[in-house]
Amino acid sequence: MVMKSKKNGLLGLLLAAALTGPAVAQLPKGVTKQASVEGITEYTLDNGLKVLMFPDPSKPTITVNMTYLVGSRHEGYGETGMAHLLEHLVFKGSPKHTNIPQELTEHGARPNGSTWYDRTNYFETFSATEENLKWALDLESDRMVNSFIAKKDLDSEFSVVRNEFESGENDPFGVLMERVISGAYLWHNYGKSTIGNRSDIERVPIENLQAFYKRFYQPDNAVLTVAGKIDEAKTLAMVNEYFGKIAKPTRMLPKSYTAEPTQDGERFVELKRTGDVQMVQAVYHIMPGSHPDYPAMEVLTEVLSTEPNGKLYKNLVETKKASSVFGGSFQLYDPGFVLFGTEVLKEKSLDEAKKAFTATLDSAAILKPSAEDVERAKTTILKNWDLEFRNSERVGLSVSESIATGDWRLAFLFRDNIRKVKPEDVFRVAQQYFKPSNRTVGTFVPEANPVRAEIPEAPNVADLVKNYKGEAVVAEGEAFDPSPANIETRTTRTEKPNTIELALLPKTTRGNVVSARITLRYGDLKSLENKATVSDLTGSMLDKGTKTKSRQQVKDEFDKLKARVNFFGANNQAGASIETTKENLPAVLKLVAEVLKTPAFDENEFEKLKQEELAGIESQRSEPQMIAFNQYRRIATPYPKSDIRYVGTFDEDVESIKATTIDQIRQFHKDFYGANNASATVVGDFDKAAVTKILTDEFGSWKSTKPFTRIASPYIPVKAENQSIEAPDKANAMFVAGMGMPLQDTDPDYPALIMGNYMLGGGFLNSRLATRIRQKEGVSYSVGSQFSASSLDKSGTFMSYAIYAPENAAKLEAAFKEEIDKALKEGFTAEELKAAKSGYLQSRQVSRSQDAALTTTLTNNLYLNRTMQWDADFEKKIEALTPEQIKAAFNKYIDYNKLVIVKAGDFAKSKKGAPEAGAPAQIGGSQKK
Repeated sequence: MVMKSKKNGLLGLLLAAALTGPAVAQLPKGVTKQASVEGITEYTLDNGLKVLMFPDPSKPTITVNMTYLVGSRHEGYGETGMAHLLEHLVFKGSPKHTNIPQELTEHGARPNGSTWYDRTNYFETFSATEENLKWALDLESDRMVNSFIAKKDLDSEFSVVRNEFESGENDPFGVLMERVISGAYLWHNYGKSTIGNRSDIERVPIENLQAFYKRFYQPDNAVLTVAGKIDEAKTLAMVNEYFGKIAKPTRMLPKSYTAEPTQDGERFVELKRTGDVQMVQAVYHIMPGSHPDYPAMEVLTEVLSTEPNGKLYKNLVETKKASSVFGGSFQLYDPGFVLFGTEVLKEKSLDEAKKAFTATLDSAAILKPSAEDVERAKTTILKNWDLEFRNSERVGLSVSESIATGDWRLAFLFRDNIRKVKPEDVFRVAQQYFKPSNRTVGTFVPEANPVRAEIPEAPNVADLVKNYKGEAVVAEGEAFDPSPANIETRTTRTEKPNTIELALLPKTTRGNVVSARITLRYGDLKSLENKATVSDLTGSMLDKGTKTKSRQQVKDEFDKLKARVNFFGANNQAGASIETTKENLPAVLKLVAEVLKTPAFDENEFEKLKQEELAGIESQRSEPQMIAFNQYRRIATPYPKSDIRYVGTFDEDVESIKATTIDQIRQFHKDFYGANNASATVVGDFDKAAVTKILTDEFGSWKSTKPFTRIASPYIPVKAENQSIEAPDKANAMFVAGMGMPLQDTDPDYPALIMGNYMLGGGFLNSRLATRIRQKEGVSYSVGSQFSASSLDKSGTFMSYAIYAPENAAKLEAAFKEEIDKALKEGFTAEELKAAKSGYLQSRQVSRSQDAALTTTLTNNLYLNRTMQWDADFEKKIEALTPEQIKAAFNKYIDYNKLVIVKAGDFAKSKKGAPEAGAPAQIGGSQKK
């Protein structure tokens, strides 16, 4: 699916034992080799399990992904949400793995599961050791057929899923999308949200869930993908050992046979809920994702919805009828749908925007797109595909969608067919599908002779992929060791005063991918007074064109260079993060320099940005999460309004944005931007000498006129309070609690507080807070805690959060207090600490294996004058920690009676009324970028 939208207001380190070896010479008994395309090879076991192997020695990690061919499409009457609810219960354990969240944390894994219309998948990414791989395969094989799916787990988990359901009910965008899609489908299950119906979630019998599990969670209905640093032959033998002993099912899988009838008239859905931004959305029925015309539909969606050259963007945002547009085509097993939408500020005319919106969609079936627009769209789609499939971790997960559509090789056919799309193909599919009678938006209009769109059936996928070979496998990277010592040895630093400093770590990577980060630092506390909004908006304007290139030309150039570049700027920093390939890096760096040094600051683009920012603020006004977090920040950081660190209210931010002029933006860039206090970090496949020269030539002599002085972040004592804020008509509430402390990351107690917090509110579903509040009591879908401390100031922060139903406010707060008190009184056990150390240290190693994350680490080290030895020393301190040290540190710094607690929700409407603590108030605020 391609989704184009406005800015949305959605985690290392283990030295892996090398798992390299020869190619598979002799297959294990019961294993058959199937197709092989571009480095991915398919095998089948006698019991029907399909296995995809994707070796990538350049990654010190392995991703194990299990895709089951079951999703919400397979649910029956009264069973909506069953596939998703089952996804949750499969984490509750099996005979050999009774505490899966604990195991995932102990192995430092990055896990998750997800459910969609046609599939459910579970994955874990972990450091590449044979022990970890065996554990992951044993886990997935055991829970495939032996998961408990117990009544007691359903009793606690259904309320967690209901809480997740309610959090989605807070989002008007999501609810409207659900209603429009539902209105488009009369019979097919694509019209039902995957999260399910509230009553089905609450009332589903455990016997139904168990039967659903036994029917679909079987080897002949699953595809196992193992990607990363693996020995293919050895891994295949392991897979056969763990999965081959599962018997082939004797039951026949049910066939889904419901076909959606051709829509015979335009349909309209109206949603009325609390909110601050108006919206229009439209859905069209389209072909199945495996149909040869689907790539043309993807290109058509891009042509219409991309920024800034898309037809919807030009006709609505540029004309100021709307603040943003978006679009996405859904690639599904059966005939699917394409969705478009727009957001409109409440003071604007919704009718006027709706007319322009539908007229633009109608024009797609009348006006043939230009060759330039089609090529531009294809370049963007192919760039994203190419970058996605150069990363074995992403590939392991991305192929789940193609598997669900019919076969994993469809992912490569999609790429091939995108290249073949011509303007006449795009025009033809627009004519066939973009008809008012095939659209859900607005009111029903009777017609004597309705024109209908006939939706084709899915083709025979086996015929499509038969004998498909794909292209040559991209270049493999080196087996890189992500230890602090190796990173330090491989990194070259150039640090000179009053110019850009460099940290360069060249290494060969899969597909010759390289990551880079450029950071500019500017101003001081005095010179940045009353300039917070100007600084933010200047950063947001960077990618809107240069003095010699339009916004569209800049985007086109980055797409042609296969570069993902994100520009940022706020407070006293600006810069860019980059992902591209070796051959394109020099040109990308030069273009990034042009964007940073000579932005156009076009007044029309600035006015569009202001409208987008205002719409973003308006959409936050009634959201409990944004209200609670923002109010907490306002209390915890009480700076004067003129200070760059000040956190404003909604109204203050709106007023400030409206008052900012383009001349102020231009002057701010002229005064503050420069590279005399800048850093550039590059990690991946690149020519060190060439990159050094480009960075020095482009940034070495670029100076800012205003001096830079670090803005301190001192510890500020604030009075404890417990505040409740009303957020009317919201099904979910937000809880935020935190406190500051005089602590630096160089202090002796810092490692103890890091590990204590990891056990209290970190990990994956098995922290003290998650086990108590989510797993045991089922009060919150998302609950946890965070701890951080400055590297330069005596300033640390402990913070916790939870989303929950308003009627559970007292129960949540009581459980939270009990867990804090228990940690202070009893501390943590030696067994807890041992497991936490293993998981935490492995997770740090996994993070260091991600090149983009490593660029951030090296950038920070340049600024802090640190080397990777700091990381190595810190991890030694973690290894040496005792339970007594952690308990002592917690009791020294954590005090429940000093917490600032903020809750936001519809407490007045809840059955239990407003919470006992805190005076309800109507308070608005917004988060600074």
